[in-house]
This record gives sequence, structure tokens and C-alpha cells, in this order.
Amino acid sequence: MQLYNTLSAEERAELIDQAGKQRLTLSFYAYAKIQDPTQFRNDLFIAWNALDALGRIYVAHEGINAQMNVPAENIEAFRETLEAYDFMKGIRLNVAVEHDDHAFLKLTIKVRHKIVADGLNDESFDVTNIGVHLKAKEFNDILDDPNTIVVDFRNHYESEVGHFKGAITPDVETFRESLPIINEQLQDHKEDKNLVMYCTGGIRCEKASAYFKHQGFKNVFQLEGGIINYAKQIEAEGLESKFIGKNFVFDNRLGERITDDIVSQCHQCGKPCDNHTNCENDGCHLLFIQCDECKTAMENCCSSECLEIIHMPLVDQVRLRTGKQVGNKVFRKGKSESLKFKHSGELTDTALATAPKTTDIRKKIKVKKALLGKAEHYYVKAQVGLFTIENQELNSGDKILIVGPTTGNQEMVLDKMLVNGTESTQATIGDKVTFTVPFRIRLSDKLYKILD
Repeated sequence: MQLYNTLSAEERAELIDQAGKQRLTLSFYAYAKIQDPTQFRNDLFIAWNALDALGRIYVAHEGINAQMNVPAENIEAFRETLEAYDFMKGIRLNVAVEHDDHAFLKLTIKVRHKIVADGLNDESFDVTNIGVHLKAKEFNDILDDPNTIVVDFRNHYESEVGHFKGAITPDVETFRESLPIINEQLQDHKEDKNLVMYCTGGIRCEKASAYFKHQGFKNVFQLEGGIINYAKQIEAEGLESKFIGKNFVFDNRLGERITDDIVSQCHQCGKPCDNHTNCENDGCHLLFIQCDECKTAMENCCSSECLEIIHMPLVDQVRLRTGKQVGNKVFRKGKSESLKFKHSGELTDTALATAPKTTDIRKKIKVKKALLGKAEHYYVKAQVGLFTIENQELNSGDKILIVGPTTGNQEMVLDKMLVNGTESTQATIGDKVTFTVPFRIRLSDKLYKILD
């Protein structure tokens, strides 16, 4: 009985590209009493692995919280695996506005104490006594009411790239931090104001709305299905979007655009930008906003120190981080003295720029290609890549494609190369090939020949 992934992320990405079929990015959650979360987890893994469903899922005695990527052709079979459980019959699937075939590259289902870390004692209040669900039009209407206070129950790095106009956006790193802050801030408005809340997909507000009703707030409302569902509804119904900017998501996309407004800045140069990246230094992985120019100049790094580290031999990089906590526990997300243009708590409802139009990822043109081999090394100063040829032959003048999770998809024409240390016009299986690559590549990036 297989209860683990047998493919690496790179191998899975390759299979997805070869299949060339559409995949849907979606999320869902359900609060329910689950007697044996471990067995529940195992049963789900077996069922979903058979459907090539990938994602990050948390299960606990209190329910399930899932973000996933599923082949479109398997979506009905996937829904059947959910509806085999009474508490998930008719469950709403929040389908993303934008899809990415590589949103998730592994199936990870973890058993946790809670499906959302809220820091609350659920025995102290009725978690089923939740706030009123509002659909997009109802949400828009109540935002226009002068007696409404709207609160963003996401974290600072989520709200800074996009939020509802006029919302309170707590400068917090975790959901649990925001609950006491908002409770204290709104103590004088328990009876005279509408407390309206929202989050990404609705799961945080399910618990938060019950908590605030327990705290004595009389008029508590929540956005049904969160920002994801709101975006789908305003598009379908032709409504005005009172959300401005980008919706941060917890998969490889790191965000999906709701409006063309850019409301945040590159944390390194201050240019209007709302693209998140993780620092390239494996000992850091700081999450921050970085524009394309800084991404190129800093090679995906958050600081000069990290840039220096990634150019060290791998053995020295490992030595530097040995015995230290992983990066995302050392650094606060998006907060570092190295980031000169990080302004937590100073969010704007005014667009700083307009995002350029991009091609719908679902309509991207498939390039016909043949796998040649993979990257073995990159000589930074010389800007030369070393590759091992594992399939087919490579010739000078061939149009090639270098692909990797961080490198992206980079096309170029091979001008000249060294084969096993000697200049040559042809390389065959087993040869070591070096040639100039005017961009940084990573170990195990794939090398393809583009076919006519």
C-alpha cells in the first residue's frame, strides 16, 4: 500500500508537461468530527494518488483543509472521493481564477492538531455558531453601509499585495495573532457596528466569526468562500470588484490577480510590484516582494549576504546552515532589515501602477521538445553551464530550452559548445557538454531540444 510520493518535484513536473492536459487549482475545507485522522489521511492518499491529484492538505479531529491541483478530466471522480464522506457531500470547491499545471508537484497530507492554527480552546465556545455568510453582491452592499467595519483576517504579506478597500489589515504573521488584536481594537463597537470579515477561502473566518460572536459582537458577517469565491462571482455576475490587487495563495503561484491594480512595492528598490519570491539561499528562503530587475540583479536573493552565499560551493552552504533552524523559522515572512521598502501596516487603497496584460496560462502554447539531459553545474563568473547528455544527440545551431522550477522556461540557440573539454559541433549520449548560458541555472534543470 503506497502512502508516499515516489517521484521528485522535477520528475512530476516533467510528466505533467508530457501529458499536456489541463489541471485545475482548487481549495476546500470542512469542519467535522473525525475519529481517526490517520486512517482518514491514509484513505485519502490512496484515492487521490490514483487520480494524480496533488496538493497540500491538513487533517485533524476537527476536519480537513486542502489546497490542491487536479487533472480536469478527473474532477468528477475526485468529487466522488469527497462525497463518500457524509460531511463533504455537496462541499463547495473554490476553483482558482488562474490555473497553473505546476501549482503543486507533490501530494502531501499531514495530520495536525488543528486544520488552522488559531490558538483557541474550542471547548470554551460554540464553534458552530458562526457569522452570516454573504455572497459577493451582499458583501459589496454591506461594505457601503457606514456602520460596517471590515477586517482582513489574513497575514501582512497576504494583505499588502491586495485587500478590500477600507479594510483593517492587522500587521501580523499568523491568524492567531490577529484575533486578540481585533477584539481589543473593536471593544467599543460590539453592538453598534457590522463586523464583516474575509480571508482567502473562508476557513479562517468560519472560526473567527464564531469566536467574535462568543466575545459579544452582535452583528457578525463573513464572505462566503473568501476572496477566491468572490472573484468568481463578480466575474460571473458583472459586479464591481471592491477588492483591489492580487490574492495571495499558498502554492507555487504565490498569487492570482483579481484586478489590474498594483498596490505594493518591490521591497528592494521601491518600484510598484506585487510578485512574491522566496530567497534563493536555502538557509534563508525569506518570502518578499521582488521586481524582475531586482530578481535578475540579485539572482532571487533578498540581500547581498545571501547572494554571496549562493555562489559558494554547496558543501560550504550546507556547513553554514548546519545546526540552525530552517529559514522560515529564523526570519519573519517579508520582514528583514535588508528590505528597504517594506512598509508593514501602511497599506494603500490607491493603485501605484497597472499590471501588464499576460497570456492566460490555460491557453499557453505547448512547445514540442525532446529531453536531452540535465544541468550538472553553473560557473557563475564565466556564465557557463555544464550538462550531461542522456538522450539523443545535440548539435551546434540547435534551438534549446532550459527548464527548472526557479529558472523557468528559457529558450536559446546553441552557438558553440565544448564536448568533454574539446570544442565540437556534436554531442552524443554520455557526453559532458559546456556552453555559455547568459542566465543562472540550477542543478538538475532539464535541457531540451526544441523540435520543428
